[in-house]
Amino acid sequence: QVQLVESGGGLVQAGGSLRLSCAASPAIFTINAMAWYRQVPGKQRELVARITSGGFTNYADSVKGRFTISRDNAKNTVYLQMNSLKPEDTAVYYCNKIPWSAGDYWGQGTQVTVSS
Repeated sequence: QVQLVESGGGLVQAGGSLRLSCAASPAIFTINAMAWYRQVPGKQRELVARITSGGFTNYADSVKGRFTISRDNAKNTVYLQMNSLKPEDTAVYYCNKIPWSAGDYWGQGTQVTVSS
């Protein structure tokens, strides 16, 4: 069964921190690089950070130095530690494998709202 369950979002003031978690089914997690994406209504989904099965990471320029992606292979879970949050980080955050294809399953996402 394919499953992606994101959690950890919420309302935070600018400068604050949140830690997002994503529990994935082994079918998605085990052999794939994983990533966090975010989407604002009316805009395309944006890649935020990626991590390979071996732990190599890449970040969007807009979050570099503030966000950290990690994964626990024993728990099939990927995390996103978000520090120094800005109002422009407000979005629904999703996790999934990367690359993804049309028709792939997406979870419900978790809302992050950063107030100024």
